[in-house]
Amino acid sequence: MLTGLRLENIALIDSLELNFDQGFTVLTGETGAGKSILLDALDVLFGGSQSTVGSRLLRADANRGRIEASFSLTPIVESWLQDHQFESEESELLLSKDWRRMDDRISSRTRLNGVVVNRQQVLSLRPLLIDLTVQGQTQQLGRPGQQRRWLDRLGGDALSALLVRSQQVWGQWHQAFKELEKAQSDLERLEIERQDQQLFLEQLELADLDDPLEDQALQQEQDRLVHGVRLQEGLGVLLGSLQLGSDQAPSVVDQLAACAHELQQMVQLDPSLLSQKDQCLDLEAGLQDLIRSFERYGELLESDPERLAVLQDRIAVLKTLQRRHGMDLSQLLTRRDQLRGLLNTGGTDALIEQLQNNEQNARLDRDQINQELTAARQVVARQLEQTLMMILRPMGLANVRFEVQLDAVAPSEHGADGVRFLFSANPGQPLAPLAEVASGGEMSRFLLALKTTLSAVDGSSTLLFDEIDSGVSGRVSGEMASLLKQLSQHRQVFCVTHQPLVAAAADQHFRVSKSVEQGVTHSRVSQLRDTQAREQELAELAGGDLAEARAYAASLLVQPAA
Repeated sequence: MLTGLRLENIALIDSLELNFDQGFTVLTGETGAGKSILLDALDVLFGGSQSTVGSRLLRADANRGRIEASFSLTPIVESWLQDHQFESEESELLLSKDWRRMDDRISSRTRLNGVVVNRQQVLSLRPLLIDLTVQGQTQQLGRPGQQRRWLDRLGGDALSALLVRSQQVWGQWHQAFKELEKAQSDLERLEIERQDQQLFLEQLELADLDDPLEDQALQQEQDRLVHGVRLQEGLGVLLGSLQLGSDQAPSVVDQLAACAHELQQMVQLDPSLLSQKDQCLDLEAGLQDLIRSFERYGELLESDPERLAVLQDRIAVLKTLQRRHGMDLSQLLTRRDQLRGLLNTGGTDALIEQLQNNEQNARLDRDQINQELTAARQVVARQLEQTLMMILRPMGLANVRFEVQLDAVAPSEHGADGVRFLFSANPGQPLAPLAEVASGGEMSRFLLALKTTLSAVDGSSTLLFDEIDSGVSGRVSGEMASLLKQLSQHRQVFCVTHQPLVAAAADQHFRVSKSVEQGVTHSRVSQLRDTQAREQELAELAGGDLAEARAYAASLLVQPAA
C-alpha cells in the first residue's frame, strides 16, 4: 500500500509530508484548494497522462521540485523488483521524481530505490501499485482495446493462458504469411528471369562441370605441354648428374656407391658406424626412386599438339563462364544444382505450395485458439454483465441495462474480438456505447462498479478515485460510500470527495485548505484526527444552516457507511 507521500514546491504546495494507513482515506476541502494535486502528483510520478507536462506542477517561483512516494511491498511487487534487478530495502519501495529549472529549461529525473529509471519501467510497475480513476473517464473508455483489456483482466489465469497462446500462434501465422507473401511477390520477378536462368543452366550443363578444381589441373597440364622442350632439357640435366656424371666429376649414384663401399670397410674396423652406413644405403635407395620418378615424368613430356589444343579449348570455356557470371568453378557448380532444382523439377511451384501449406496450417491453429478465446471471453462477459448490474442498481440505476458485445474483427495477437460496453440507464432507451450515452453521474457509478469488480483480480493494491461521486444525489452517494468502504476491506482506497456521506465512511480524513500570504497562494493538508474536527468539516460539506449541518454531520459520524 501507499505508506507516505512527500511534495516539495509542487503547484500550490511548498512542502508536505503525509503518512497513510490501510483502509479508506478521503481528501476534502473547498473548490480550488488543491485536493486533486495529490492524485495528479501520483499520476505524474508513475508516468501517467500528465507526465509530459508534469513540469507545470513545479511552483513558478521555485528552481527545484520533488514528488516522493513510499509503498510497502507485496509478493508481486517484490517479484517485479527481482526480475528488473532492483534491490528492496526494509520491505519498502521508494519512487521519486525531481525537477530542476536552469535558464528557463526544466529537466526531470525519476528514481526507484535510488536508481534512475525511465518512463517505460515506471509504467510497467504502475499497475502493480496504483489504479487512478477520475470522474467522467470517457477518454480511457475510448482508448483502442481498453474495454477488451478490462474484460481479459477479469478472465484471470485461464484467459491469460489463452492470450499467451493466441500471441504465439498469431506470431507463427504472421511469419508464415509474410514468407508466402514474399515468395509470391518474387514469383513474377522469377518468371521474368526464368528465360535467362534457363539459358544459364543450359550453358552450365553444356560445360559438363564436375570438379571445382578442374581449371587448376588443366592449367598445370597445359603448362607442361607448352614448355615440354624446356622441361625435357632440364630433365636430361638432372638424370645426367644423377646417373651419368661428366668427365670432370662422377655421377651422384657413383658417389653414393663409393661412399657406401667405404663405409662398409670402416664398419668392419669400427661397428659404431653401422647406423651411418644404413643411412647411406637408404640415401642410395631413395636416389634410385627419385631417378625412376624422373623417368616416369619424362614419359609425360611427349609432345602432343592435339591434346594441347583440347586443353586450351576447355580452359577457354571455363574462363568464359567464370568471367561472364563472376563466379569461380565451385560457385558455378552450386548455382547449377540450384537451377536444376528450381527450373528442371518445378522448384518454384513446390516452394510456393509448401509455403501455402505452412500458412494454411498456421491459420488453422490461429483460428482455433481465437475461437477458444472468444468462447472464454463470452463467459467472462456474461459474468461481468451480471456483476455490474447487481452493483449499479442499488446506486439509483434500478433500470440499468448493460451488455458486453463481442464483434468479429480482423485477427491479431489479441485474438479476433472487438469488445464494446453497451449501456442504457432508462426504460425505452436502446443500448448504445457507454461513452456516448452515459451522463457524468452514470459514468462515475459505472467506473466505481467496474473498478470494484476488477479489484477482485487486479494486482493493484491502492485504488485512487478523483471526485468519482461527483454529480450524484445524497442517497446514491451513500450507496457509493458503502461500496468504497467494502472495497477498502481488501484494498487501500483513496477518494477526493465533496460528499459528506462518502467522507463520513473514511478511516482517515485529510482536509486540504488554501491561504494567501503576501500575495502568494499556498495549499495546506492536515489530517482530521478527532471527531470534532471531522464533524466541522462534514458540516461544511453539507452546507445550509450551520446548526443543522453540524447535527447532520454528527449523525453521520455516529453511524458511518458500512
